[in-house]
Amino acid sequence: MGASVLIGILITFLVVILVLYLVQRLPLDGRTRQIAQIVVIIIGVISLLRYLAVF
Repeated sequence: MGASVLIGILITFLVVILVLYLVQRLPLDGRTRQIAQIVVIIIGVISLLRYLAVF
């Protein structure tokens, strides 16, 4: 069970990094890009907390 949680956390972390990279590549203005990055980070943190059984 511990290994599956660790793999899930690793996959979530990698997906968040990938999405943040893709947001950087979008042709958006600075404010919109910053809002998108904050939303991605919040979703990533919530997902990681779910893997750690906080929620």
